[in-house]
Order: sequence, then C-alpha cells, then structure tokens
Amino acid sequence: MHLNSIATVLVLAARTLACGLLHGRSPVDTAPQFAPLPPTAVGLPLGPGGYASPTRSTNDTNLALTFFLISNEGVIAVDCPPTIGHLMLYAIRNITSIKITYLIYSHYHADHIGGVWIFGDEVKTIAHIETARHLLMTPDSNRPLPKETFTDTYKLCVGNQTLELAYKGEVHLSGNIFIYAPAQKILILIDVVFPDWVPFALLGQTKNAPAFFHAHDQILEYDFDPYIGSHLGRSGNRTDVLIQQEYIHDLKHSCELAVNGSATNDSTIGVAALLGPVSEKNPHNMWANFKVYLDTLAQFCANKTNEKWLSRLGAADVFEFENAGLLVESLRIDYGILGPFGTM
Repeated sequence: MHLNSIATVLVLAARTLACGLLHGRSPVDTAPQFAPLPPTAVGLPLGPGGYASPTRSTNDTNLALTFFLISNEGVIAVDCPPTIGHLMLYAIRNITSIKITYLIYSHYHADHIGGVWIFGDEVKTIAHIETARHLLMTPDSNRPLPKETFTDTYKLCVGNQTLELAYKGEVHLSGNIFIYAPAQKILILIDVVFPDWVPFALLGQTKNAPAFFHAHDQILEYDFDPYIGSHLGRSGNRTDVLIQQEYIHDLKHSCELAVNGSATNDSTIGVAALLGPVSEKNPHNMWANFKVYLDTLAQFCANKTNEKWLSRLGAADVFEFENAGLLVESLRIDYGILGPFGTM
C-alpha cells in the first residue's frame, strides 16, 4: 500500500516496574487476584497497517491505541498520550518523512493529549470548542490550547486524505468528538467502547450516563471497521460495539431491578432492613444511611451482572461495582427511577 493512502493504527505499551516491599512481603504476595481474563481479551489484534509493541508483560499499565493518517501533503495525528510520548513521533518517522501538519484533540483529558507538546508549535491543532474551554480552566503546558476550534462538524482535507470530525453531545464528557476516516472506514471515539473488556470505572469516567448509552446508537450509524477506542491496545469492530451495548443494558436492567426491589421488604436489599441497623449505629447521619443503601444495591447489581459477563468480557469483576454504582445513582437522578424514595 502506498504511503499516501496508509491509515495507521499505533499501539505502544507503557510499562512500570513494581518496586519496594509492603509490610515485609513482595507486592506479588499482597496483590489482589481477579477472575481470569477470557481469551478474547488477551492479545493485540489491530486494524489494517497496525503496529504493536513486540512484547507484553503482566505489569503493563497502559496499552494505548492511537491513530495517524498519511496524505501526500502531510500527516494528520490524533492525540498523543503521555505514556506514548516521543515513541509516537518515532513511529510516524519510522514510516514516513512527510511533514506532520495537523493534530486532532479527541477531548481534553491528559491521559490522551498530555504528550502533544512534543509536536511543537508548527503543527496546527484542532479541537472542539468545549475542549478549549476545559483547557482554559485547567492550564497545562503539556496540553496547549488548540489553534482552531469548531462547534458541530469539521471536515479536514489534507491532500488526498480526509477526516470528518463531529460533536454529538456529552458522550464521555463535553467536547469528546467522533473522528471518522471515510476512505478507510475507520471510526475513532475515545473512552466510550472498550472492545472485549468492560468499561473502565464509572463507565469510562463518563459525565453523562444517558448520553453514554445513546453514544452506542450514534456509533452504529457510521459505516466503520475498525473502531478505535484507545485503551487496552485493542482495535474493535461493529460486533464489539453491539456486545458492549448489550452489556450496559444488562447492567442497567440489574440496577433497575435492585432500585425497585429496595422498595420491598426484601431482606437483602430492602431499604427498611438495610437502614434500620445503620441508623441505630449512626444516629442522624443521613450520608451513612445513603452510602450503605447505594453500596448494597451496587454490589447486588454487580453480582447479578457478573453471572453472565464474567466469562465474556475482560475484567468484569474489577470495575463492575463502580459501574453499577454509577448506574444506580443515574437511574435515580437521570431516569427518575426512585424506588423507595419516590413520591409518597
């Protein structure tokens, strides 16, 4: 394939070494052990033209998947996680000497654009206007303000290559954009779908659970393969999006059962059975009551959801409690499913 038509998916692993002792024992002795990963979550499958780090070890802390597009007039890069840093520049230069002309910010989070400073001032940076607003509130020399912003859509044409940028709402947080390469049918949406894994804690740290759910429908409106979601070093496809959509709806259903069930006399999650002992030990402490209530429901949902998903998606038992906890609260305040706290 000629260089001016390459769409390159880049995977680079950032590794850290465990050090020191904890109470006279090695970190291995005290580390928690979770359920084994299903086979589909292990390895580094890539899209066309993929580049991977040659080895992977158990102490990998971040496997980052990023993207650059080479045209006959310049290279367009998307993000630069700090864990990749200079290795991303090296990877581009290992393929082409064509000048890097544009860099797209997917959103403002430092784990994705904390290394863009290495591209220098000559590269034109583009981001959604909300990303620029976030960066103004959290000044960081590693994440310089974008040189150009947009509000709804932006079509970037550089020589013989095109990227289509679109903002469709607060799918992860405000400013997070869909990035689509129509010729290659590659879709990039960071921190929403995690192919073959459950989402990171709190549904990928989403700021808007209903928008996060709706994002899956918005993704499926595109004609794409592969899908790039960044973390864990795995590209995905339409099937991966559908699987995660099924998972989050199962989790939501389990949480809804728990919230509604807590209005009953169920001794496991019934609000009366739960809060009586807590109130007795913590008189007048409403936060103590509510913490026990929310945590109990979240654990119930996590256990119920894991019955199906522990063997299907990677690390379901690692963040299931946090993901369920976010949804229990979202059901109450976003969806109006109040359980025992509805109108009397």
